[in-house]
Amino acid sequence: MREVIDGVFELTFGFVNVHLVVTDDGVVLVDTGLPRRSALIDRGLREVGKAIGDVKTVLLTHHHSDHTGNVADVRRRSGARVVAHAADAPVITGAIRPAPKGLLVKVVSRLMGSAEPVKLDQLITADESEPAPGFTALHTPGHTRGHVSYLLDRAGGLLFAGDAAAGVKGAVGSAPRAAAADLADLDRSVGKLASYDFDHAVFGHGRAVSGGAVDRFREYAATLP
Repeated sequence: MREVIDGVFELTFGFVNVHLVVTDDGVVLVDTGLPRRSALIDRGLREVGKAIGDVKTVLLTHHHSDHTGNVADVRRRSGARVVAHAADAPVITGAIRPAPKGLLVKVVSRLMGSAEPVKLDQLITADESEPAPGFTALHTPGHTRGHVSYLLDRAGGLLFAGDAAAGVKGAVGSAPRAAAADLADLDRSVGKLASYDFDHAVFGHGRAVSGGAVDRFREYAATLP
């Protein structure tokens, strides 16, 4: 685990990151990692002097199980409210179960396992809404229809990009394109994120970018169609 900025910690679950944010109103989790890894969240909380009961909100970026894998367990044990975009809600709640597309995605999905369905306490339906104090929700479809990135008003701005993009050796690159629902939407979402101002960015996959992070987004956006 590493501290990205004051009070924001990155937990790495193999190839996927979970972010723990300490706020005046309790702990906010952005995504929950691969299924059956709740113990890693508990350990991360202990390292910052917190416990599962301190988690008040879980902000989900999208419905893929490497991001929603422990949300049901966290909600059950903490009583935290869970927030996601309305377009991804049917998958997260278990109302529908979409078939993975492509052989590679099917194999990876089988290895990861399925996330337990969970009730959602708040649906994001409006762009730039505030799902938790200090956080702005930005609808960034493409990876999934209801993918959301979150902008935190702290330390010059910190973007939780989810799988709208990825951290690549101090730069910004593509999120896993084989898993994307709509590549054109994904590229447009990168351009949208590049229009905001933020100094830091963290990702579902890859290392954080600190210092002028929006410039790295603009450089990446300039390479897209």
